[in-house]
Amino acid sequence: MNKTITFGQVPSNAIVGCATTALTVEEKAWFQSMRPVGLILFARNINTPQQVADLVDEFKLITNNQYALILIDQEGGRVSRLPSPHWRIPPSPTEFAKLYQVSPDAAVRACKLNYQLIGADLKRVGVNVNCAPMLDIPQANASRVVTDRALGNTPGSVIALAQATVAGLQLSGVEPVIKHGPGHGRGTTDSHKTLPIVDADLNTLAAWDFLPFEHFKNQSMLMTAHILYTAIDNTYPGTLSPKVVNEVIRNQIGFDGLIMTDDIDMHALSGTTAEKATQALHAGCDLVLQCSGNIEDLWALEPALTPLSGKALTRTEIAASKASASFQDIDDSALLSELDSLLSGEEGRL
Repeated sequence: MNKTITFGQVPSNAIVGCATTALTVEEKAWFQSMRPVGLILFARNINTPQQVADLVDEFKLITNNQYALILIDQEGGRVSRLPSPHWRIPPSPTEFAKLYQVSPDAAVRACKLNYQLIGADLKRVGVNVNCAPMLDIPQANASRVVTDRALGNTPGSVIALAQATVAGLQLSGVEPVIKHGPGHGRGTTDSHKTLPIVDADLNTLAAWDFLPFEHFKNQSMLMTAHILYTAIDNTYPGTLSPKVVNEVIRNQIGFDGLIMTDDIDMHALSGTTAEKATQALHAGCDLVLQCSGNIEDLWALEPALTPLSGKALTRTEIAASKASASFQDIDDSALLSELDSLLSGEEGRL
């Protein structure tokens, strides 16, 4: 079990993006002044392994935080930020869901191997948090933003494969973020573009959508969903709703770890960057995620930010402790060989 770290100079309650493969002069000044607790990386920030490691080290140095949370969305399939030829493009999570229909044991083993390999890729360049697994259970009419990435279409499949995802990442010293709480699977539109509205009643949501989140309620980090759940709060989307964050995620589901927003500037939410961030924090989120990498957006976010304190600080320190777990290098070729055999079905014929 990891010993909980304590931040030296307390960072602020934000995880942010940057513009390119190295920090600009303006970004360095902002990071040094505001000291966000984390950095999230996208394809625009990634070129070579050495370049990514240098970028991570520079962010930690500028913010004076060796325990900074360094995030990425490396799910596999179309959500793969690490490009070839320097990295393997992992299979989509849907591949493991398909295999689960045929052989649950093979799917679970393959999924664990896959995310152990992903975790190794991340940890080698200093990335210590992966925004996975996605626990959303898609309905028949769900948006492709969920269906293209789902670990299955039943609670059982999602829970089993998400457990394998978590285990694989943690074997490589990378801490997972479960998402998108309390469930994005009924959203029929893409929250990057517009606000999904879910009209299912609370009993239906509790009996299906919430189940994976309840199973993983002891994980260290959760990302919210920008969805209007009319049965819970017909005014504010989940990320901005005290009812969703406190009554559902905290109390009904029982999650007491770190809650971060999904990207606060996605088009599902309305208002200025500072207004949305402030409302999310007042709703009960611990950290605000702002991903654009535009310096103007960071300046716009600034009025909402404060140094971490109270439970939010404690939860963040626990997450950072787990994300600082050591990594013992692995034999990639052996794990890849077994993974390929499982996905091709050869393992079962041996």
